[in-house]
Amino acid sequence: MRFNKSSLTALIGVIMLFAISGFAQGDMFSDPYVNYSFALPDASWKQTVKPSATSPNVEYVNGDRTQGHLQIRKLTVAKDAILTDIIDDEEQKLQFNNRGFVAGKEENFSGRLRGTIFNFEYVASSRNMSGRYYFLRANDTTVYLLRFSGQKDTLRSIRHHTDSIARTFVVK
Repeated sequence: MRFNKSSLTALIGVIMLFAISGFAQGDMFSDPYVNYSFALPDASWKQTVKPSATSPNVEYVNGDRTQGHLQIRKLTVAKDAILTDIIDDEEQKLQFNNRGFVAGKEENFSGRLRGTIFNFEYVASSRNMSGRYYFLRANDTTVYLLRFSGQKDTLRSIRHHTDSIARTFVVK
């Protein structure tokens, strides 16, 4: 089989495209101590808190905490709980614990799980910070809360990362 120069160039281009797309995909998080998994969009996300038999909490940072911090919590709620009421409870805690707290808008979210995104801003260490919390309903009594926080401009610039993690979040 003979290849001309343009066919060889096209073949190399296709091979490189597959190689780049393979490297661009992040790792998949899964752990025997939790019943969920999700894909990390970039290798810059590093795990800082691992789940254990005594604590199911998971945390990641994107470089450092100010550049992007993710905490995952499982909330057990009443069977008839409305997601808006759950968000209101979380908002009250945020108002109490964060100086300069300003609530933002809520957005509907749809990935593997459906839910609502709650956005807000606050001040920490004289820096403008923001939060983007994903409330994902797994079933009638379980809501997973993906808490993203970081410097306001940085968190906005990695929104595609936060959305990607939430879109791929799935209960096993």
